[in-house]
Amino acid sequence: MAKKTIFILGAGLAGLSTAWHLKEKGVDCQIFEKESAAGGLCRSKKMQGFTFDCDGHLLHFRHRYPFELVKILLKDNLALHLRSSWIYSNRCYTRYPFQANLYGLPSRVIKDCILGFLEVSQRRRPGNKKKESFLEWIKHTFGEGISRHFMIPYNSKFWTVPPEELTCEWLDGFVPVPSLKDIVDGALGDEGRQFGYNAHFWYPKKGGIGQLVSAFAAHLKNIHTANTVTRIDLDKREIELSGGKRERFDYLVSSIPLPEIPFLVQGLPSGIRSWFGRLRWNSILNLNLGLSGSNHLNRHWVYFPEKKVSFFRVGFYHNFSEDLVPRGKHSMYIEASYSPDRPPNKKKIAERMKSDLKDLGILSPKARIHAQEFNDIKYGYPLYDRNYLPAREKIFGFLEKNRMFACGRYGSWRYLSMADVIMEGRILAEKIYRIVR
Repeated sequence: MAKKTIFILGAGLAGLSTAWHLKEKGVDCQIFEKESAAGGLCRSKKMQGFTFDCDGHLLHFRHRYPFELVKILLKDNLALHLRSSWIYSNRCYTRYPFQANLYGLPSRVIKDCILGFLEVSQRRRPGNKKKESFLEWIKHTFGEGISRHFMIPYNSKFWTVPPEELTCEWLDGFVPVPSLKDIVDGALGDEGRQFGYNAHFWYPKKGGIGQLVSAFAAHLKNIHTANTVTRIDLDKREIELSGGKRERFDYLVSSIPLPEIPFLVQGLPSGIRSWFGRLRWNSILNLNLGLSGSNHLNRHWVYFPEKKVSFFRVGFYHNFSEDLVPRGKHSMYIEASYSPDRPPNKKKIAERMKSDLKDLGILSPKARIHAQEFNDIKYGYPLYDRNYLPAREKIFGFLEKNRMFACGRYGSWRYLSMADVIMEGRILAEKIYRIVR
């Protein structure tokens, strides 16, 4: 059988995992990356002695395979952490998840939350994730109190659309559902009990999350950086790169954000193009700060559901690894989401983030900013609305008929963790291997 030419577009974690697993099966491929280095959003950058990731990236493992592979790749450069995540609302910090850790909140809030959950529990009508909107599922699962005091404001802020516009396909264990006993126990005292898929996480001891993509890339040849794909011709099975060079392929793997594909594929049928037009997403603004002195919050990250705070989450790099900061200093990442339909003034939002951090007591007025980085991540999270599933079905049906496969959070347009992306690369590599062998 003649050797097949396989191209992978994008050298982020998804593209690298797919290429790595193809290599393990003896299948060669070429990777084309528009940036000057591999890694995508999983790269790390050094500034003034601080190491910043492009936003917060942690490793949570729900399957054995990606965990074992990451251990092989990173060797001894991997540390286990017991999650310390919190929520700030009503002028106090409570543990994550909100619904199981009400202790410390005002008594009226605790009463609302317990009575609301008790009411829906007595009805014995759990939320139906397949048929209900996300808002309906929230209310039927947690009741009015938890919905009003956390679930609705936080998710509206994060997703940038009302929860009634969202479906529940993305949940897949991301939202913990405690029992009534768990909720009462968590209201009477600081239980400290862990809930959710990410109760533990892993992170490199040194070098930031970019060490993982570097480890993948070190095992691969034919990674062509600074090569932007400008056109895809599925009929001719040809791509055009910046500079006008053309390359022929037999199979194409794309980790390019799905909404970008209509601008690249030539002669896309109007019916398929219209499905691309129904895809929606939020965007993320990430501010990284390297600061003097120490930080009194011995926490990994904190959620902020209240509308008056400009960001939805703050994480603390120095609590992931002391190697990420110079001695005697600390660092953090701050995240705000926005709708692509309503882009903010980036300079103003960065200044407001810092102002809010000071008002909350997280950023000391005396702290000196040694390093600062601002990232505008156009494609943050795909929005799971009523068009989501039919659009993906139509789009991927068309692409696969034309020997083009998608991978990764943005390529396959799914809410995936880093471990999920690694696993998806393995599954896709096996699929392609069965086709070409």
